[in-house]
Amino acid sequence: MTTHQVTMLFLALAAISLLAAAAGALARRLRQPPVIGEVLLGVLLGPTLLDGAVSDTLFPAEIRPFLTALANIGVALFMFGVGAELDAGMMRGRRVVAGTVAAGSIALPFALGALLALYLFHAHPTDDRTGFVLFMGAAMSVTAFPVLARILTDRGMQRTWLGTVALACAAIDDVLAWTLLAVLVAVSGAGTGAPWLLLLFVPYVLLMVTVVRPLLRRLLENRSMDGPGRSAALVVVLVGLLTSAAFTEWIGLHFIFGAFAFGAVMPRRTSAGEPSDVTGQVRTHMSTLNDLLLLPIFFIVAGLKVDLSGMSGTDVVELALILAAAVGGKFAGAFLAARATGMKNRPASALAVLINTRGLTELIILTVGLQLGLLDEELYSIMVVMALVTTAMAGPLLQLIYPARPAAPTPEQSESLPHEVTR
Repeated sequence: MTTHQVTMLFLALAAISLLAAAAGALARRLRQPPVIGEVLLGVLLGPTLLDGAVSDTLFPAEIRPFLTALANIGVALFMFGVGAELDAGMMRGRRVVAGTVAAGSIALPFALGALLALYLFHAHPTDDRTGFVLFMGAAMSVTAFPVLARILTDRGMQRTWLGTVALACAAIDDVLAWTLLAVLVAVSGAGTGAPWLLLLFVPYVLLMVTVVRPLLRRLLENRSMDGPGRSAALVVVLVGLLTSAAFTEWIGLHFIFGAFAFGAVMPRRTSAGEPSDVTGQVRTHMSTLNDLLLLPIFFIVAGLKVDLSGMSGTDVVELALILAAAVGGKFAGAFLAARATGMKNRPASALAVLINTRGLTELIILTVGLQLGLLDEELYSIMVVMALVTTAMAGPLLQLIYPARPAAPTPEQSESLPHEVTR
């Protein structure tokens, strides 16, 4: 790197950190998840306004490869956090309803997205029609587990029956969505590795579950996140995370799958079977810099590829169709499945609204689709708008359907919620 590149990179990072913090704060004041403000910032700094003059000044082409590299690290850390937040314990006593709603909220939007892709393919052709159809179905099926968790926490609903069911459904949706995307990446043959390397994925998963998880439990259970053992624990996790991400990238899958898988095998209990919060503490320590700098870089890099300045009437029609398939399919699938389990209309509607949240998870999948050549930049831009709309609407619609209580519910209130939901 030249002195000029280093100077411009540091100035760009300073601007990103400051602007992202301001955009996130503004979104919170409008009762929206911070990700909304940060993604909009990325879009507004891109070529949509002033024909890219702002982005060319703040982020000249010579430093964009470095920004992309930092953004990839941020995405890897984020995917580790998504995997680490998944907890099979949240399924206890809710397997039937969560599984039913999750299946409905994926099957219907996937089918509608795949059907819509057959229409969109003529305007946005790719070399892999089957891959395009499968990708559009998967993109319509996503639920953003982290954003959903934040919405529930802000409303004091994370420990209610409805909140825990929504989280369980989102967890299942996440696993299925990433699985679908992994299969799509493998089938598309877009990975950099030789095809036979994909055969290593099955032993890799078995190794992670049978060897890596028990080893992590033994290495981390006696470590204190507030003492001298913190650095050693963080190094162990960071090395494992990056190695896992590198492996899945090498065999021809995207690095996000390795990061997600390593987070998913992080221990939640000690060797004696007692609950352990070491994983949560590690995730908290690792997310600080990521939230303040690395993920905002990803939003900027993603926004630089969005150009809404030349949207035509045809593009608006396509956006309307995509929103109808994404929102309608997700809502109807979740609502009908919830009603089939015995829920009444109001809680079933609230659950369907929550499951419609897409957020950063959708952006990551769209970025992968762009990298694989399954999306052109025009359709990518439209899909980003869909991600923003479906995330922004969750809070207001939930307030309309399920008004927030003045304070977080007491344990007694939480215990009474299953009867309220099903009566």
